[in-house]
Amino acid sequence: MMYKEKNSEIHLRPRFKIDVEESQQDLLQKFKSNLDNDECKYCSKIIDGHIVIDVPKEEDHFWSPQLQIEIEKVTEKQSLVKGLFGPKPTVWTLFMFIHFLLGTAFIGFSIMGYVQYLLKKDATLAYTMLVAIPVIWVLMYFFGRIGRRAGHKQMQELHDFMEKTLGEK
Repeated sequence: MMYKEKNSEIHLRPRFKIDVEESQQDLLQKFKSNLDNDECKYCSKIIDGHIVIDVPKEEDHFWSPQLQIEIEKVTEKQSLVKGLFGPKPTVWTLFMFIHFLLGTAFIGFSIMGYVQYLLKKDATLAYTMLVAIPVIWVLMYFFGRIGRRAGHKQMQELHDFMEKTLGEK
């Protein structure tokens, strides 16, 4: 028996939790055997109770998703499967770096605008940037949504593979 819990659709990195009536070791063995199978097209890494599943190299593109699964032991015969869909770590790091730069620039232009206002100097550049940076932030969000949509088919394939593996007896 499985109980599944998903977070809302607004997130760029969808998460889910599934309660499974099987031991952690049995679930890990299922994933190992399915991922090692010659017919399996997915690239993967398994470290302890953590599984990372990537799309095949020939189908890989900038927006390709990655499924990270954490299998936690609840009791001897019950486990909690936590999943996270997201972009590859390099794409996620790039997005976070750009967000950090935008945040730093926003603070910097806020200070610059305030100082220029106090000195009674022209602060047009600072005020323009204080409007432009939030617009860029919103655009970054929509680029992330577009990317998620571009990788949706692959995300669904990864999810189906995971559910097939969990459903096997």
